[in-house]
Amino acid sequence: MAPVAIERRALRPNDVLLDVMYCGVCHSDIHAINSDWGKTNYPCVPGHEAVGKVIAIGSAVTKFRVGDIGGVGCMVDSCGTCEQCLQDREQSCVNATTFTYDAPDKVSGGYTYGGYSDKMVVAEHFVIRIPPGMDLAAAAPLLCAGVTTFSPIRHWQVKPGQRVGVVGLGGLGHMAVKLAVAQHARVTVFTTSPGKLADANRLGAEDAVLWTEAAAMTKLTNQFDLIISTVPEAYDMQPFIQALKVDATMVNVGALGTLEGGISGMGLAFGRKSLAGSMIGGIAETQEVIDYCNARNIKADVEVIRPDQINLAFDRVTKKDVRYRFVIDMAASKI
Repeated sequence: MAPVAIERRALRPNDVLLDVMYCGVCHSDIHAINSDWGKTNYPCVPGHEAVGKVIAIGSAVTKFRVGDIGGVGCMVDSCGTCEQCLQDREQSCVNATTFTYDAPDKVSGGYTYGGYSDKMVVAEHFVIRIPPGMDLAAAAPLLCAGVTTFSPIRHWQVKPGQRVGVVGLGGLGHMAVKLAVAQHARVTVFTTSPGKLADANRLGAEDAVLWTEAAAMTKLTNQFDLIISTVPEAYDMQPFIQALKVDATMVNVGALGTLEGGISGMGLAFGRKSLAGSMIGGIAETQEVIDYCNARNIKADVEVIRPDQINLAFDRVTKKDVRYRFVIDMAASKI
């Protein structure tokens, strides 16, 4: 990663100009710059957890005024007319969602640039209202890590007293714990890092297990109503399928490449268990998680860095050396 000059489009009537203040570092950013999910178009400007001050608005904007705080998550455009968009699921737009970076830009041509930048120009529909008084650095990760884990908790209707497993305790995982605990679920964290066992309890989990220990996993057979997998790489999911109750679901929100084989079809069939996927959430749901967390003082655990520390931060994320989300203070680049 190195500094580069980019151009933003002139404001259209429905556009908002944000002076970016903070942007979270998602593991997806590392996958993108490494072309792990297909060839990346360089130069690539990552960042889909951006929070900034509104410094200008188009003539037709009604959602924001100059001086408001807005957030930009994982997408900046969609067709707005297909079945998915009309049901507030813009992330699944039939005519192709425009993601916040390295996606074909249907307005300006070329490819979109993300939030590791001084300013962003985004259509008002895709800018999230950040309530006054929120901790802005801690709010930034809610725009991806928050909604990505909030959405399955909502969709699978987690109820008080149910057992929820969270696989992986990183940027997504720690938010999954906090949000499931807020629903009064009984949460168990599965991790490969012994140093995170105590931290899982601090975050509100009832239990924490090293999933490399076969005996510990066997004891949890048929115990969980929902398991959320936040691990960003493929791994053997069969032990977690076994941990599901009858009719329960394991939902993958982390590994977006090819998953590993070995899942027992018979085990799925006899337990009527499900392996599902979920990706972020729509704009309405992203606003919902921001408001939900604001009302309950739920924050991401963040470590704030300067822009010149991004490469070091990427190395540390890869080594699982962050508790639990790096957030770039973009204002530090303007001093």
